[in-house]
Amino acid sequence: SETPAPAIQGPVFVISMKVLVGLSGGVDSSVAALLLKQRGFDVVGATMTLWRAGKYAGGDRDACFGAGEAEDVAAAEAFCRRFAIPYRAFDCSAEYEAEIVAHFRAEYLAGRTPNPCVRCNATMKFGLLPRLAEQAGIAFDRFATGHYARNDFANGRHRLLRAVDEAKDQSYFLYRLSQEQIARHLFPVGDMTKAEVRAFAREYGLAAADKPDSQDFYSGDTSELIGAPDRPGDIVDESGRVLGRHTGFWKYTIGQRKGIGIAAPEPLYVVALDACRNQVVVGPVGRAVRRALVAESCNWVSIAPPEAEIPVAVKVRSAGQPVAGAFVRPLGDGRFAARFEAGIHGVAPGQSAVFYDGDVLLGGGIIGSAQ
Repeated sequence: SETPAPAIQGPVFVISMKVLVGLSGGVDSSVAALLLKQRGFDVVGATMTLWRAGKYAGGDRDACFGAGEAEDVAAAEAFCRRFAIPYRAFDCSAEYEAEIVAHFRAEYLAGRTPNPCVRCNATMKFGLLPRLAEQAGIAFDRFATGHYARNDFANGRHRLLRAVDEAKDQSYFLYRLSQEQIARHLFPVGDMTKAEVRAFAREYGLAAADKPDSQDFYSGDTSELIGAPDRPGDIVDESGRVLGRHTGFWKYTIGQRKGIGIAAPEPLYVVALDACRNQVVVGPVGRAVRRALVAESCNWVSIAPPEAEIPVAVKVRSAGQPVAGAFVRPLGDGRFAARFEAGIHGVAPGQSAVFYDGDVLLGGGIIGSAQ
């Protein structure tokens, strides 16, 4: 039998506002929903189901996309039942295959390294899920998730800000959100640390209190999603000298050192992927460092698109902190050039370059090239 829901402690405010909360079955979204309920919001829970049994094998890693989804949905449903929160699950598997997996596949086969989580947030979690809820007749005023980020309104813009917990900040994954999406969104855990979130979950006896975080996009081998047969080719240095062989250039990423399979006097890193020549290009660590990039399809969030060069901090991977001392300037057609004299290791086309001013996420774009 289920443990009865404890009485919610602390001040409870009566707010005539309904909030749709995207639930994953994990601790962050569960705490987000419970915090909102504690504050007096009328909460409704919703989950996207993405996995289509039999199409992919998956694996046992904690991930957003994988065969363990049924357990996550059951956990979200049990949580909502315990706290008297209405709940719906929406089958989004076909849209996910078309919008996320197909794009992931195409980008890798073009020699680029995509970030599916960035695309998923803008088009699926913050786009498709609330739209399906509305179409199902669920009326709500705001949408909320368990993302570690914050938002506010200043200088005529709905701004996106980094979370209080810098180690867990997820604003990088959200830079493609529109003004409309940010205006409607609530980030209940953005002002909390992960430790505080877990402590809150334990206080209310949530089953997800100590559940591990999802660290990966896919629970199995991503080569399965790409679905391409082996295509043997050369591993070369920047002069074109053949150093070894590979079975598919898409199995490598720029900046990679381990698993290249070449013995050399000094460590070698992947510095380029040449899809046309079917080559993986490697070089010493210094050749994996870039000091400039061009970002395409830029989305400016907290400010209007800059008309002249501005100073920024830049982040080109989800992990780590933004690198200060960078500058970005417009090139036209939604493209912006960024330069950072200190240099950044492993700048990969297809990944996202996101620009910050302190805690404020200014905007970002897809890396088209780097040098």
